[in-house]
Amino acid sequence: MPTPVTERVQKRRAALRAAGLRPLQIWVPDIRRPGFIEECRRQSRVVAQADEADTDMLDFLDAALHDLDDEDKA
Repeated sequence: MPTPVTERVQKRRAALRAAGLRPLQIWVPDIRRPGFIEECRRQSRVVAQADEADTDMLDFLDAALHDLDDEDKA
């Protein structure tokens, strides 16, 4: 007769704990929720607008890219 699922799960978890691991539960956004995609788009627009307004950051990124190009040529 096969081992019951709960017993196999307990055995597996005990082995993981013995290996120095611990269980961790995380909560992630539910991408199936109504309005999720619209909220992602809204937040993306806010970030894009902030990036466009931050000319110092754009200058910094351009300089960093230029430095990478110089390293590739060396």
